[in-house]
Amino acid sequence: MAWGTIDAKEFEAFVERVGAQGKPQRLKRELSQSVRQVGSKALRGVKNRTPVDTGTLRRGWELKGPTISSSDIVLTMLNNIEYAQYVESGHRTRSGGWVSGSHMLMKTLFEVDNQMSSLLTPAFQKYLQGLM
Repeated sequence: MAWGTIDAKEFEAFVERVGAQGKPQRLKRELSQSVRQVGSKALRGVKNRTPVDTGTLRRGWELKGPTISSSDIVLTMLNNIEYAQYVESGHRTRSGGWVSGSHMLMKTLFEVDNQMSSLLTPAFQKYLQGLM
């Protein structure tokens, strides 16, 4: 699931303003730090929404990354507990009933996605302050 978007026109305008003054490695470092902060916020949110029976499912959440390529910044949130997908999406019972999913991951990603621009903006501001 792609998570968050950056308006291409805004980013192009940013690149024009910064121009040759830009320090790509510093921008990469600032963005990595900002993305990790967003990931930490998402991890806290999904853990808080995860139902607790034994605590195993809640402890199973982890973040990987970020990895930055020329066109993508990827941060992966995962849970390798075998029943995580059933708690997230719902499942049938042996008696033929249905247990609704808690949608802890989906709700958290939508919440963080709505805040994405305000969460990533400080990285760009910090970067710009370093240029001036």
